[in-house]
Amino acid sequence: MKIAIVHDWLVVNAGAEKVLRSILDIYPKADIFSLVDFLNSKDKEDAISNKSVKTSFIQKLPFAKTKFRNYLPLFPKAIESLDLSSYDLIISSSWAVAKGIKKSPGQLHICYCHTPIRYAWDLYDEYTSNLKNPKKFIVQKTLKYIKNWDIKSLNRVDYFIANSKFVQQRIKKTYNKNSIVIYPPVKTDRFLLDINKDEYYLTASRLVPYKKTKLIVEAFNEMSDKKLLVIGTGEDFDNIKSIAKDNIILLGFQEDKELIKYMQKAKAFLYAAIEDFGIVPIEAMSCGTPVIALNNGGTAETVEDKITGIHFDKQTKEDIIMAVKKFEDTHFDFRNISELSRKYSEERFKQEFEDFVNLKLKQNIKRD
Repeated sequence: MKIAIVHDWLVVNAGAEKVLRSILDIYPKADIFSLVDFLNSKDKEDAISNKSVKTSFIQKLPFAKTKFRNYLPLFPKAIESLDLSSYDLIISSSWAVAKGIKKSPGQLHICYCHTPIRYAWDLYDEYTSNLKNPKKFIVQKTLKYIKNWDIKSLNRVDYFIANSKFVQQRIKKTYNKNSIVIYPPVKTDRFLLDINKDEYYLTASRLVPYKKTKLIVEAFNEMSDKKLLVIGTGEDFDNIKSIAKDNIILLGFQEDKELIKYMQKAKAFLYAAIEDFGIVPIEAMSCGTPVIALNNGGTAETVEDKITGIHFDKQTKEDIIMAVKKFEDTHFDFRNISELSRKYSEERFKQEFEDFVNLKLKQNIKRD
């Protein structure tokens, strides 16, 4: 059986690429297709074991390495240009256009959906509200085209897998399609329990606006007696650094080995983003570290209030301050937190994913 795995784009080794790697571990002989592949050598080894990638024509367009997103209007045509006619099974890892890959009769297409295209659907207003004409007109026209294509290409997917109940609801609302939930893989065997905690709080993520790291820093600016460590780099780094008071330390990028040490010793991990799932909070819980997180999106499912962490309801510094106070008045069992994180393990993901694919392959054979 010939298997093709389609991934939107390969630029950084982030959460979606961790899912891709686990799928490749299940199907090591599968071929990989993507709009572009600009992974550096280290990320290429981690994400796809240095396998070759069959890319679209966007790979060779001017400035594609740094500006490939500017070719968004070409994404549908680019993904459709990839020829998968010789494959029996197509697995797409999609948060943008990978799910729209063309298929032939008799082929089975299973989509692991990280989310429907967010900038075309639930984040449309956020992406367009602050733009001025003529750019606003062009972006709106482009996103309308993307939305129409997204719906028209739905029949190319036989089965959807959602990465959380939150995304499952979004798939139903946006596409009117049913799906099953298989949570993404987390390397819980690497993030080991440490019950001896130090007196600091921790947050770690890419420092970009939607992650709301700045909001966490603003909250700790008003809690001068509490120490906060911030791990990560990104466009918000200088802005955050400029407002951070003396109780807040920005550590920048840290290798996984160092990140794990900080997670193991933190008294709590903070996370304020609305995530489709959110792998990093699970990594913290695997270390036995409670998580203070937003009661929305993936963390509403994965963080159990007063058991594995504390929820706050709104993305405001006041809510974060109240949650920290609530945390300090709550007792946590670090061993129990670590144990509960195992239900998101990599081994669990691989078993559930392979079982689902095998079931649908059998059903497809019987139907033929």
